[in-house]
Amino acid sequence: MQTYVEPDESAPEIPLIGGDVTEGVVRVGDTVRRPVGANAPLVHALLRYLESVGFEGAPRLLGIDAAGREVLTYMHGEVAGRPRPAWIADERRLASVGSFLREYDDAAAGFVVPEGVRAFQGLAAPQDPETPPPPPYPVELVGHMDVTPDNVVFRDGRAVALIDFDLAKPVSRVDEVQNAMRYWAPFEDPADRDPLLRDADAPRRCRILADAYGLSELDRSRVVEVAVLRARRAWFSMRYIAKAEGGGWARMWEAGVGDEIKRREAWLERNGAAIEAALTAA
Repeated sequence: MQTYVEPDESAPEIPLIGGDVTEGVVRVGDTVRRPVGANAPLVHALLRYLESVGFEGAPRLLGIDAAGREVLTYMHGEVAGRPRPAWIADERRLASVGSFLREYDDAAAGFVVPEGVRAFQGLAAPQDPETPPPPPYPVELVGHMDVTPDNVVFRDGRAVALIDFDLAKPVSRVDEVQNAMRYWAPFEDPADRDPLLRDADAPRRCRILADAYGLSELDRSRVVEVAVLRARRAWFSMRYIAKAEGGGWARMWEAGVGDEIKRREAWLERNGAAIEAALTAA
């Protein structure tokens, strides 16, 4: 990886706050500096590929600075930090998330993981025999798989970019779309939702996102199944990584994220038929 050459005029480091796990992310001028993560080889190759095909909706990788941090271009726009803005419930923005995610996935579909780069398999607990397997559907692309309101950049009310590719990994399209639905429908027990989305019609919002994405009929029939499988797997994964990595992961576990995941799974099982009906209705 090339060394980033600082401009002659220095700029202050401004902390960027919003994510749950990665610490030490700062803005310096028109760049973002981040710690190099465990998934960096895949992420760096993916970002270079997206740049090579002219995809404008992801940061450009500029190199590594003198402090050993990734240097990325700063994506101008607005993200839904905390507390969430009122527009988090806006259905036009929701539709734009779906259509932009399709643009990203179509661009990423041509990316081939380079030889020697280990494809990230997620926050799995392989040594735990009780950990459920991932969804059984064929890999179609390297998905972002962390399409949270904190990671979608908007301009003029439309989603235009994704940031924070730390969880990128090979997945199916339905897996990528259900991940977005998890945060934007959302797939959560009302007790765990942001107040602005507590009374949201989740099946309707799933349909809006799926229509904007252009999700196939077959994949629409798989959304609930994949979401439930991901929720079941997430409990074991989060427990494992909280112990293995500590830091933000441990804080989330101690704050009750495991119980939240169990409530999400139960909510999906109660509401799965309504979600599937909304997704597949003529």
